[in-house]
Amino acid sequence: MSIVDIDRKYVWHPFTQERTAPPPLPVARALGASLFLEDGRELLDMACSWWVNVHGHSHPAIAAALARQAATMEHVIFAGFTHEPAARLAEAIVNALPRPLARVFYSDNGSTAVEVALKMAWQYWRNNGDRSRRLFLAFSGGYHGDTFGAMAVGRSSGFYAPFEDLLCEVRHLPFVPTWLDDETCAEREAVALAEIDALLDAHGREAAAFLAEPLVQGASGMNMCRPEFLRAVVERMQARNIPVILDEVMTGFGRTGTMFALEQAGVTPDLVCLSKGISGGFLPLAATVASTRIYEAFLGEDFQTAFAHGHSFTANPLGCAAGLASFALFETEGTLGRIARITRSNRAWLAEVATLPGITRPRALGSIAAVTLGRSESDYGAQVGAAVKAKCFERGLLIRPMGNVVYLMPPACITPEELARAQHGLTEVLRETAELYAG
Repeated sequence: MSIVDIDRKYVWHPFTQERTAPPPLPVARALGASLFLEDGRELLDMACSWWVNVHGHSHPAIAAALARQAATMEHVIFAGFTHEPAARLAEAIVNALPRPLARVFYSDNGSTAVEVALKMAWQYWRNNGDRSRRLFLAFSGGYHGDTFGAMAVGRSSGFYAPFEDLLCEVRHLPFVPTWLDDETCAEREAVALAEIDALLDAHGREAAAFLAEPLVQGASGMNMCRPEFLRAVVERMQARNIPVILDEVMTGFGRTGTMFALEQAGVTPDLVCLSKGISGGFLPLAATVASTRIYEAFLGEDFQTAFAHGHSFTANPLGCAAGLASFALFETEGTLGRIARITRSNRAWLAEVATLPGITRPRALGSIAAVTLGRSESDYGAQVGAAVKAKCFERGLLIRPMGNVVYLMPPACITPEELARAQHGLTEVLRETAELYAG
């Protein structure tokens, strides 16, 4: 049996309708910005393999760090023990974030990093004797993962209808997206902030925390907001002593042009959620970084106030070693400078492609460039995405549209020639599929 035959017999794939989905593509190896299929075909990975890859596939520096660590210690229980990769990676993370963010709690994926933050915020109030804080606040359209707390705060993204009855109480606040040629953003922001003020007047004292993806709502269609809008909302929360959680699972580690998106908004949250790029895309790893005031609320003389949460592979030494190697590459390879080059190229490409019929809402930030196909807002069910994906594949491009939203998100290692090839190929595909969305 072929690998595909074995897969079809035994594997259940994520975000896939198994009855109607085409056979999965067998990937034999990956290097730099490319995936190589078993039949020899090469695909430029313009989705960073679900947004995790930072420096390129199979980067030799990270691979070497993993090999050294694997020969020394592959794993150890992290309750009552520690090890150098975990301690040094925590130090690097804290030093890269603004104070008073000071304590790193490790887990294994983005959903769990968010779940941990929600649990910390909830228990923070109870450890302080306040049981009235039972409400979470989050931006409408946000996606934060697929565990139950993460589903609750992301329920407006539209993925969780079967679980609606199981989700905790959340109030969703208006999110104001903007794009390169947007002239009405400030007016819409003023209306949204007035609505948020009214909600806080009515329910602010019930709020356990506010959660947001800073600057970019990824799974909702690469919706981007102005840093000024995020800052205005965060300031309102902090004025009412509502803990702020920023979900940097996708936006962290250079994706938006700075190490973390929160830098561009000039805000300091109480909790930050990290994953995806934290290990350079090599291994599952996540972290929830807490401020001093959150951490100190869990200190006590008995276990009742402790944070009773953990995972078998918490602070896995291999993942932490990969994280340290990835951090080092930001310096040795000038990763943020590479991303700045990608940004300039993407913006020039957007100026060109925005002139095509039916292309709307061109937007770019860091290594991300996105357009909406047609005049509607993001529509995950739009069939045009499947057509664009198939035609891009014929051109050797891995493009993973979200319905009628098409985006580029290359790894930092992509060469100018590779990026130009991807941009040109996608432009041609958008011309060929225009009858599906233009009109």
